[in-house]
Amino acid sequence: MATDGNKKNENSSKKEGKSKALTQDQIVNGFNQLRQEQRSLVTKAAELEMELNEHNLVIETLKQVDGDRRCYRMIGGVLVERQAKDILPTLTTNQEQLGKIIHSLNQQISSKGQEINEYREKHNIRVRGQEETTSAPVTKTPSPSSSESPNKQNQGVLEIGRAHV
Repeated sequence: MATDGNKKNENSSKKEGKSKALTQDQIVNGFNQLRQEQRSLVTKAAELEMELNEHNLVIETLKQVDGDRRCYRMIGGVLVERQAKDILPTLTTNQEQLGKIIHSLNQQISSKGQEINEYREKHNIRVRGQEETTSAPVTKTPSPSSSESPNKQNQGVLEIGRAHV
């Protein structure tokens, strides 16, 4: 009976040791998850920048027309008829809010890049095909006008280096 108790203690201590030390697959999956989160932030920021550009175009156009002119606006999938003077203040407010959201997303992208770099350094991850640099890597957020898509950037094979003692 005493040996059964000892076996349970040994098994529980083995499980605790495994949960503390991450396997290579877990490390790679964690890294890929961080990269995917950053990519989704970049995609959302690009979408909102396009929407902001559309707002800018519409605002500039509405400033040139008579305030009593009929305008149509899509609100939640419903086309609504309004006057230009009624729509312009709403569009301006939306434009300002979009700018704030885009700024916030850019900050999140930057912090996610720092988190990725820290994770890479902590777990000694190298991406094949990427140049080795002596300084800290700089996170570049692609602009929507960039010819490279975010999915083509930083693609490569991950290598996890182990320190040999």
